Amino acid sequence: MSTAWEELPLWMRPPRESGWEADDLDHVPDLPRHTELIDGALVFRMSPRRSAHARIVENLTFALRRAAGAAYEVEREMTVRIDKLTRPEPDILAATVPYDPDRTRFLPEEVALIVEVVSPESAHRDRTVKPMKYAEAGIPHYWRVEEESGLPVAHVYELDETTRWYVATGIHRDRLKVAVPFPVDLDLAALAP
Repeated sequence: MSTAWEELPLWMRPPRESGWEADDLDHVPDLPRHTELIDGALVFRMSPRRSAHARIVENLTFALRRAAGAAYEVEREMTVRIDKLTRPEPDILAATVPYDPDRTRFLPEEVALIVEVVSPESAHRDRTVKPMKYAEAGIPHYWRVEEESGLPVAHVYELDETTRWYVATGIHRDRLKVAVPFPVDLDLAALAP
């Protein structure tokens, strides 16, 4: 007679008694797409992404690639190995390392900007858990994009090196115009579907 544990798919069974570690995400067969590791716990996207969310992420990714030029590599839905037990997957990131077709994750010192586009399923993590993890890891810029009345609003933060915490530098409703980590000037309404 089998136990409930034995009936679980292999990807649900931690590879060691102490649980999951960040590097395990590269080696677990059949792991669901967009799996994150937060403090040793696997986090799955449980609800389908809305088309509006996907469109904002896609349009913002392309806009940031144009703005960043050759100095930054802009990627979407790539994990960041924060530490042994934490490997979140931001919607968009800008890294200071060259493109590598075999890359499966970035390290915090390689990342200049993290962008999370908030969805109902990710709201708590995007507003509280992830910014704390990114700031502690020393990632200099964090943007959180939320919808207000169907339009994207960008909440822009910069890392205070002394406190290792993000400070708000602006809430942008119509136009996102910043000088760091690279110059960006874009019409936020144009990101919406």
